[in-house]
Amino acid sequence: MNQTELINKSKVNTYIEQLMDNLSQIKDSTGEYLLNFDGLVVDDKSWAVWNWPQGVGLYGIFKYWKLTNSQKALKMINDWFEARFEEGVPPKNVNTMAPLLTLAFLYEEIKDPTLIPYLEEWAEWVMNDMPRTKENGLQHMTYGPENKNQLWDDTLMMTVLPLAKIGRIFNKDEYIEEAKQQFLIHIKYLTDRRTGLWYHGWTFEGNHNYAEALWGRGNCWITIAIPEVIEILELKEGDFLREFLINTLTRQIEALAKYQDESGLWHTLINDKSSYLEASATAGFAYGILKSVHKQYISDEYKDVALKAIKGIVNEINDEGALQKVSVGTGMGDSLDFYKKIKVTNMPYGQSLAILCLSEYLHESYL
Repeated sequence: MNQTELINKSKVNTYIEQLMDNLSQIKDSTGEYLLNFDGLVVDDKSWAVWNWPQGVGLYGIFKYWKLTNSQKALKMINDWFEARFEEGVPPKNVNTMAPLLTLAFLYEEIKDPTLIPYLEEWAEWVMNDMPRTKENGLQHMTYGPENKNQLWDDTLMMTVLPLAKIGRIFNKDEYIEEAKQQFLIHIKYLTDRRTGLWYHGWTFEGNHNYAEALWGRGNCWITIAIPEVIEILELKEGDFLREFLINTLTRQIEALAKYQDESGLWHTLINDKSSYLEASATAGFAYGILKSVHKQYISDEYKDVALKAIKGIVNEINDEGALQKVSVGTGMGDSLDFYKKIKVTNMPYGQSLAILCLSEYLHESYL
């Protein structure tokens, strides 16, 4: 997408507002997306729920507020947290930790002391009570199965980024060092050295990467998380971890550029053209690549990859403000066919990731 094809700023703002409106109203009216774990019912679709899809959405909305001073965006964030606090926070796990990232950034802005207990309590839970794998990895503990001795891509986005930010805000070196360690152990066991892409998961129970699936949305969490943690921890040029993370990210993005579809989207199995095109992963890739270019973590040559993805995302936003071609929540698969058969529908993290990437797109100086 060249500059003459760029979407102007007012149009981008309109798309983001539509996505926010849809996100604030989305709910599971049929019960199809209610997950039942031995009597514990989890709503994986509605906005008024404390979980990872809403956590990602809050972060995108926060980014939009910071960039535009949109009072609508700020109200949406404050209203969500106020309602959830009134209901009572849910059990702690990898995914319910996700909203703490936005809460930490929000606290940094408004310095509301009533937020401190939440930030401290959840970070201390990660440090002291969250289950661990061998080699001290954060076990991907969610609702339902304990996922014993399992490492998943998602953990870096949902749990480690909030921990890093809370550590930075409160000058907790132990949180920061823990976040660094988790990035290293996840890189050790989840990267595919042949392609630079990431496997969905690893288990120490048998020592394997399951189906060796190079799954789109799992990979997009990495494309987001690496530039985020470099910025959150303020890693300086010459810092070994910064250089290591950037090299890891660059290898992944080199592969993503190779596998991008002409539509701008990526397949749900990135290296398998027989799998369907998936928009939520694409939005995550667009955000991470574009931010990494803006921060000069990677070469400017990859900007066209991100802009092509942005165009593909815009083409998938329907009249109701929902991102189409979004796969539903995806557990760990034992076969590649498992990923190809995951249903596609409108999900809150579709709108969430689209808001995130379009907010980063607003940084383009020539819009």
